[in-house]
Amino acid sequence: MVLKEDLLSIGVHCAIIIDVAGNTIAQLDNGRCSFDVVSFAALAAGNFAAVDAMAKLVGEQQFSLHFHRGENESIHFSKVNEDILLICIFGQDVSLGFLRLKTTEVIDKIRLIWGR
Repeated sequence: MVLKEDLLSIGVHCAIIIDVAGNTIAQLDNGRCSFDVVSFAALAAGNFAAVDAMAKLVGEQQFSLHFHRGENESIHFSKVNEDILLICIFGQDVSLGFLRLKTTEVIDKIRLIWGR
C-alpha cells in the first residue's frame, strides 16, 4: 500500500524492494512495465555494490545518491537499511527532488512496518 500511495501516485512507473543479494522482496508497477524484474533486481544489486565499493576507494563511507538518468526512464536507488534497497523507475514527469523527498518518507514508513 505504501508503494502505491506514496510512489506510484506521484508518477513512479515501478517501485521494487530488493535485498543486497538481488532478491526481490516486493514490486509494484503502474501496469506498463514489461521488463524482467528478477534480472533487473540482480543487476541493480550488483550496481549498488559496485558504487558502494567505489565510494570506499575514494574515502567515502557511501554515496548518498544513486541515480541513473535516461532519455525516457530514470532509476533512483535508496538504502532502506544495511540489507534492503528501494529502487524507483520513473519518467521525465517526476522531479528528482520530489522523488527523493517521497522515498525518504516511504523508507521511514517501511522501517516502522518492519520494526527497524
